[in-house]
Amino acid sequence: MEDSFGEWFSRVIREAEIMDPRYPVKGLCVWLPYGMKLRNLVISIIRRLLEERGHHEVLFPLLIPEDAFNREAEHIRGFENEVYWVTRGGGEELDVKLVLRPTSETSMYPMFALWVRSHADLPIKVFQVVSVFRHETKMTKPMIRVREVTTFKEAHTAHSTREEAEAQVREAVEIYRKFFDELGIPYVITKRPEWDTFAGAEYSIAFDTLLPDGKTLQIGTVHNLGQNFSKVFGIEFQKPDGGHDHVYQTCYGISERVIAAAIVVHGDELGPCLPPKVAPIQVVIVPIVFKDEREPTELSHALLQELERGGIRAHLDLRNLRPGNKFYYWERRGVPIRIEVGPKEARWRKVTAVRRDTRKRIEIPIEELLDKIKTLLVEMEVEMKKRAWDKLNERVRKVGKLDDFEKITGGIAKMSLCGGGCAREAEERTGFKILGEELDSKPSGRCAVCGRAAERTVLMARSY
Repeated sequence: MEDSFGEWFSRVIREAEIMDPRYPVKGLCVWLPYGMKLRNLVISIIRRLLEERGHHEVLFPLLIPEDAFNREAEHIRGFENEVYWVTRGGGEELDVKLVLRPTSETSMYPMFALWVRSHADLPIKVFQVVSVFRHETKMTKPMIRVREVTTFKEAHTAHSTREEAEAQVREAVEIYRKFFDELGIPYVITKRPEWDTFAGAEYSIAFDTLLPDGKTLQIGTVHNLGQNFSKVFGIEFQKPDGGHDHVYQTCYGISERVIAAAIVVHGDELGPCLPPKVAPIQVVIVPIVFKDEREPTELSHALLQELERGGIRAHLDLRNLRPGNKFYYWERRGVPIRIEVGPKEARWRKVTAVRRDTRKRIEIPIEELLDKIKTLLVEMEVEMKKRAWDKLNERVRKVGKLDDFEKITGGIAKMSLCGGGCAREAEERTGFKILGEELDSKPSGRCAVCGRAAERTVLMARSY
C-alpha cells in the first residue's frame, strides 16, 4: 500500500465492486450496489448527527443563473477555472447562461434573502447531500479527485450575531469530530492559511487524514463566512430594537473522500477492512459442505435468521465454490466477520468466527452467537480506530529547523513559525504544503525558518 497506493486503491474499488471508473467521461464514476450501500450507511451517520443538532435537510436546484453566480466576486475567483457552463437549451442559445453548481452559496443565499425578515426567522440551519461539478484539470482518481462529486454534504447556517456564528463553527467542528470518530478515521484539524481559505470566507478550518503513501487528504471543511455573502445577497433582518443588520453565516462540507478514507485507513495488502458500523455486510456465513451433508446448510440458514432478527446485516453464501475461494472473495470486500459452518460445527453446536482485521479465529457456541457477534463488532470498531490513530500519530513529526526536513519523506511535519513571511519560505524550500495552524495549539520555541520567537504552530505535508 505504501509503495503503490494508487494501484492498490484502483484494484480495491474494482475488486470490492464499490465503484466503476470506466464511465465514458473523464472524472465521472458509477457507484455499484455494494459501494452504494456503503455510501448510504456513511451518509446516514452525518444525517443523524446534523439532525440531532437542529439541522434540517433541503434540496436546492443544480443550475445557478450566471448573474446570481457572478454577484460574489471573491467567491467567483475561487471557482472561475472550475465551473461547467450550460449555454444551450435544446437547439437554442440561453438568454442567461447557467452554472452547474460547484458549491451552493450562490444558489441558496438569494432564497435566504426571501426567507429572512426578522430575528425570529433565525437561526437557519439546513443541509443537503447532492452532486457538485468542478472541472478538475489534474489527474483524476475515483472519490479523491473527480469532476462530479456525487456525495457532497454541505450545511449552511445564518445567525443574528457574530458570536452565534462563531459558536456554530465550534458546533460544526464537534459534529465532524464525532462523525470521523464513528468511522474510526484519524484526523488533524487546522485553521487554513489566508491563501488557502475558502473563497468568500473570513477563515476556514479543515480536517485532514493521512494516507499510506504519506500524503494528506482533506476530508472536511468548516467556514466562517461572516457577513460577506449576506451583504452581497441582501440577507437582512430586523433586530429586537427595530434596527436592521445583515446575518452572519457559516457553511461546512464533506464529500465521498470520507468514504475513500474509511476504505483506506483500515485497509491492508489484501484490500479493505470496512468499519462494522458502515459495512454493507457485517457478517458472512459460509457453509462448508462435504458430499450430500445437509446439516451445515440448514444450520447456516437458522443462524442467518437469528442474526438478521438481531439487527445484524448478514449474508449466507450458498454459491457452488470452494470454501477458500469464498473466504478470499469476502475478505476482498472487507466484510468484518466470517462465520464458518462445517459438519463438525453442526455436530458440536459451535461455529468458528474469523475477524477480518486480525484474522483471529474464535469458537462461539450457537446459543451465544448473537451476543458474541455484537460484542465482536464493537471490539473491532474500538481496536480499528486505535490502530488507525496509532499509525497517524507515528507519522506526525516535530521539526525544529528546516534542515530537519531531510529526514522526512512523508507524513506530517509540525513546526513553529513566526508571524512574518516564513510560512511561504517554508513551503518553497521543503516542497511541503502548509495545512494550517494546528487548532487549539499554543506556540512555543523559535521559528524553524528565521529563529525569531514563534507565534504559531503549523502542520505541513504533501497533499492530494
